[in-house]
Amino acid sequence: MASESLYINATITVAGWELVEQFIRASGPGGQNVNKVATSVQLRFDARSSPSLPERVKHNLVSLAGRRMSKDGVIVIEADRFRTQERNRADARDRLKALIEQAAAPPPPKRKKTRPTKGAVERRLKAKAARSGIKKLRGSVERE
Repeated sequence: MASESLYINATITVAGWELVEQFIRASGPGGQNVNKVATSVQLRFDARSSPSLPERVKHNLVSLAGRRMSKDGVIVIEADRFRTQERNRADARDRLKALIEQAAAPPPPKRKKTRPTKGAVERRLKAKAARSGIKKLRGSVERE
């Protein structure tokens, strides 16, 4: 169990008891140490039933997490980039924080509908007429 709280922003803090860490043996760099020490971290966070997150953030997390989220709404983040357990643990927590920050970001402003200017419409029609004239001249030539 993780004991430290994860501070996301001024309004969102994930309590330490909501995060579950499991240490497993990692593949990759480390030599013989890989076979002896469990340095890889699996960080689990039950986002769907978390009291720390607002409903909007929970809804956004479902689409952002993708295959990292199970059917039960648990986000699983695996970190095994580094050789030490501490760095992998910090990496997993940072990646979860970034994911939640992205879900908590405000939605982009709505797009304002625009119309082409009168001059742009005229230039487009003039160009079309010129192109049409060029293509008409490509037709068969009549002999006299």
